[in-house]
This record gives sequence, C-alpha cells and structure tokens, in this order.
Amino acid sequence: MSQALPEVSGSSVAGEERFLRQVVEPCRPLVLRGLVGAWPAVHCATRSPQDLRVYLSQFDQGREAEVFVGDAAIGGRYYYTEDLKGFNFTRRRMPFGAALEAIAAGRSAPGEPTLYLGSIPANEYLPGFAQANALPVLPPHIAPRIWLGHASRVSAHFDTYDNVACVIAGRRRFTLYPPQTTGSLYVGPIDHTMAGQPVGLAVGSTPGDPRYPRFEQVREQALVAELGPGDALYLPKLWWHQVEGLEPFNALVNYWWDAFAAGPDAPYASMLLGLISIAERPAAERRAWRALFDHYVFRPERHPLEHLPPEQHGLLGPLRPDNYRRIRAWVMRLLRGE
Repeated sequence: MSQALPEVSGSSVAGEERFLRQVVEPCRPLVLRGLVGAWPAVHCATRSPQDLRVYLSQFDQGREAEVFVGDAAIGGRYYYTEDLKGFNFTRRRMPFGAALEAIAAGRSAPGEPTLYLGSIPANEYLPGFAQANALPVLPPHIAPRIWLGHASRVSAHFDTYDNVACVIAGRRRFTLYPPQTTGSLYVGPIDHTMAGQPVGLAVGSTPGDPRYPRFEQVREQALVAELGPGDALYLPKLWWHQVEGLEPFNALVNYWWDAFAAGPDAPYASMLLGLISIAERPAAERRAWRALFDHYVFRPERHPLEHLPPEQHGLLGPLRPDNYRRIRAWVMRLLRGE
C-alpha cells in the first residue's frame, strides 16, 4: 500500500538558510502546507479561473508558447502511442493569453479536447509575476515556471534539478518513487520523450500487468500527496514523480535549481559520458570502474586521501577556490584528445 508523503507547515521552514539545511540537504521529498498561501495569484485563483486569467493577463507579453492538445479519449493522459513511436497528442503554437483563455474558459467540457501549457518561463512570458509572487525560501535569481491545464496526468519522470512545486489553482496529486527503484520502473527512451525527460512506463499501470513484472516488487513503495492552492512540494533531484491535475482547471508554479552545484557542470552530463566510455565494456571491467567511482566520487565511507595531510590532497582537496577549474581543464584536454 502506498504511503503518505511527510509534511510540515510552510511557515516552519521560512528563510533561505533554514530551508536549505532543513528541507533540501536531507534530499527527501516534503510537503510544505500553505507555503505560498499569501500569493496574490492564489487569492485570485480561489475566487475563479477567470479571476486568475485576468490577474495573469496584466503581465502577459503576447509571446507564443507550445500547447499540448489531446483528444477527449485520452482523458488528459499525454503519452506515447501504443507502439511507443509517436505520441497521443498534438503540439500547437498559440499566444500565451489565448491558450490561458481557452484553458480557463473551456475547462475541458465533455467530448472536447484537453489543453496543457507547461514549463513557461515566467520572467520571459509574464515579467513582474515573480516579484509579485515571491518565494522567500529561495534566492531571488531562481526564476519560476508556470504550468496550466485541464485535468491531466503527466507520466512519472525525474528532474536533474531540485524542485519546489507550488499549486496556485486546482488540486494536484503527486505519486513519487525513489531513485533506487529506477530499474523496476521500465524506463522509456531517453531521446524520444514527451517533454525532455524519460518516463517510467510501469507507473500507473494496472496491478499484475504482465509487461512489468519487476514493478510489482516496488509498486507499494510509492509516496503520495494531494496539494491544494497555496501548498507546495519539495522534490529532490532524480526522484520519479507522476503528476495529476485533478480539477477541470489547474495551475502550478515551480522552481528548478541545483542547490549544491560547485560549478556549471551537471551530474547528468557525467552519466551520459559514462554511456559512451563505460557502459558496453566487459562486465569485469565495469565492476573495476565502479570500484574506482565509489572510491573517488561516491565516497561511501571516507575521503580517498584521508590517510594523508590535507596539504597533500592536491586535486582531491576542496573544489573551491581552485581545484574545480583545474580538474575541468584537465577533463577538457582529455576530451580533445590532448
């Protein structure tokens, strides 16, 4: 049986430093009830979808955005076709305001297509929104994105960034699986996706589906939470999450950032490089490389040079201020074949 996600009051983690140490550093998902309940956007949305539309329109710059359009038969589940070669929806370019009006006005009447407008950079499409609806637990340079749509189900996927997702209209159900379950989720292609990230094909399947036998071993490890207007969820990197919009009109604002980046290079890039440099070597050699990765990178027990004085750690000393640049330059020379 799935479990409820842990939750706290949003006011209990106020402040950037407290949020970083108490919420982000443990790398565990957490519901933050009422975190953005004071936002003007939330107040408008609780009155009506049209009130939120009017509120957002004051920031609208008239830019076009890509909208997912799904036939009523798919029930808001934007997904692959049966053979995984195509998708069960179409993509349409529309002015943001026109898409917002169609979503708020139509509200997915029976038999009508559903619309989904996702990952819209607020500072580009709605300048001023972020300042009027500030999230004080994050540094101000971290910019929000807006997601609007009818009732929908977005397939389970992971992000390579930390994420704070804030509901401003409707209700959202999040179903989460930890990264350790990845091998049992039957992940789809990484380069043929709905919106950039691979999805767990088994998540949301009927119990006992013969296509996904390994999933039955982890199905009940799901963590589930329903969020209403003003609530937020902290999602650590790499946690799988299926997101359902439960109302005829739903709106969400999220923030992606890398809370502990030492520089511009992302861990996901290292994994992709490993695909071409390690993944198809003999099993015995892969085990040898895994041992070195554990020793130097993952460090499950200790620093690899703890037996030497710190002044002799060289490149394995603290990344800042100099070692990050030195290691990166070394890697770039290797990639160039120098």
